[in-house]
Amino acid sequence: MIRRLYPYFQKYRHYFFFCFCLLTVDVVGDLMIPYLMSRIVDVGIPRRDTRYILLTGLLMLSLAALNIFLGSTNMKLSADASQGFAANLRRALFEHVQSFSFSNLDRFSEASLVTRLTSDVTQLQITVLMGLRIFLRSPLMLICALIFAMKINMRLSLIILAAAPVLIVGTFLLVRAAERLFTEVQRRLDGLNGTVRENLIAIRVVKAFVRAAHEKQKFKKANDSLMEIAIRAGNLVSLTLPLMLLILNTATVAVIWQGGHMVRAGSMGAGELVSFISYMFLILMSIMMFSMALILFARAEASGKRVLEVLDARPDITDKPAARLDPLRHRVTRGQIEFRHVDFRYGVSGEGKNALSDISFTVRPGQTVAIVGGTGAGKTTLVNLIPRLYDVTAGQVLVDGADVRDYDLKTLRDGIGMVLQKNVLFSGTIRENLLWGNASAGEDEIRRAAAMAGAEEFIDRFPRGYDTELGQGGVNVSGGQKQRLCIARALLKRPPVLILDDSTSAVDTATEARIRRSLRENRRGMTVLIIAQRISSVRDADTILVLDDGKISGMGTHEELYRSNEIYREICDSQQEGAVS
Repeated sequence: MIRRLYPYFQKYRHYFFFCFCLLTVDVVGDLMIPYLMSRIVDVGIPRRDTRYILLTGLLMLSLAALNIFLGSTNMKLSADASQGFAANLRRALFEHVQSFSFSNLDRFSEASLVTRLTSDVTQLQITVLMGLRIFLRSPLMLICALIFAMKINMRLSLIILAAAPVLIVGTFLLVRAAERLFTEVQRRLDGLNGTVRENLIAIRVVKAFVRAAHEKQKFKKANDSLMEIAIRAGNLVSLTLPLMLLILNTATVAVIWQGGHMVRAGSMGAGELVSFISYMFLILMSIMMFSMALILFARAEASGKRVLEVLDARPDITDKPAARLDPLRHRVTRGQIEFRHVDFRYGVSGEGKNALSDISFTVRPGQTVAIVGGTGAGKTTLVNLIPRLYDVTAGQVLVDGADVRDYDLKTLRDGIGMVLQKNVLFSGTIRENLLWGNASAGEDEIRRAAAMAGAEEFIDRFPRGYDTELGQGGVNVSGGQKQRLCIARALLKRPPVLILDDSTSAVDTATEARIRRSLRENRRGMTVLIIAQRISSVRDADTILVLDDGKISGMGTHEELYRSNEIYREICDSQQEGAVS
């Protein structure tokens, strides 16, 4: 995992060298203090040499001050490196998610992606921060302190050498168990974030149906589930400290017992025993800190795997090399659309029932084609294949005579304006939202597109007009106003192909009629595909396509279909639109 994530740290790789140099000097300073203390006990005090004691004491204070400075500098470098690493990783994740097709996004929930870009990356950032401080320092301190201790007394060093493997093995077993629990912690955090996100998005519906108590219970269930697994992980980690302290204290008692006998026998000085105990503490504390760092790495391992799952997910829909080399080879100019024996099914495995089966039809440039059918008939799925939001399972979708898979994606989608079934606006002004369609559009173009979509009438009623701030998702405009703004945004693009997916369902029939009339008068050869539930929205279309269970049930004008197609006639009759002129 470290090798996979290293590229995001590469800009800060020199920080490793600087941190290592700082820590080396820091460790040497820490190791010199016990040695100097032993000299005071064994040399200064027996000789009653006050000058020697003061000078040695001042040297110890100077070393302590130097260590504080080195430690602070190391922490700053570690913080800068970890923040930079996290920023690079978050950027890479976000940019990679932007390349996902709808099919890719179907595999990861929105809540899970948010957790991976925030909580999981933060956990990796903390690990890098602590790793540069502890993971580098602890082994260095362990090795150097062990050398000093062995130099003082080899016999006592055997006690340390016996305690160290017990600490290492115990910690390794705890780390392996902790990693599985931390993976589950992050998974349940996904669920909690999903519950919160769903509630906040639908808060108006929750209040309208007085379901606050139900939502509280649902949140409590997700929150308690996360708490339960987090406590289990915490309990496991909490075993580490008592285990380490038990081994540390046992080793200390053994050293004092054995060392005391050696001091009394005259084979070891009292100062040497004091310094040896200090080195022993440094050794065992280094092992303990290294073990804690390993537990931190266990959690980072769980988060790292989740991050890499996203980075390893290959976009299902990409440009062909030929199209990427020559993006101007195909441009959408005429707006002709053709489906040739198209099959489509959802899912990566390719198993299950087709959402669309053997779809074949042609839309000539400038035509208006309406698509009707029952819920789940495949209407939205069909139009999503035109801009390659999904790829066909079999057959071909052609735009201006070329397979959509041969287009550069940007070139293809630049030529298609689409108003999705779920209307989405962004925080910012009305003008900023409309400019999504054409960032270089002038004031006259913006007003013309808004007028065609029937949006100008309510925009002008706002005190700030086009500079009115919209809340996140457009919460401060009605559903019908939101739909009209989305239509205006697509029209501002001036696309050869315009797809309207049930885009006037929230407006009244009179407003819808004005929008249809405006589109008919101003579209200037634009090919229009309309998905609608109201027959009044589609009866004037050049051709109406009737879908039933993913298959074409009929195709023709309103009058032709009313006479010949039972499904279409039932839809008309249910809306009391059956009278044929």
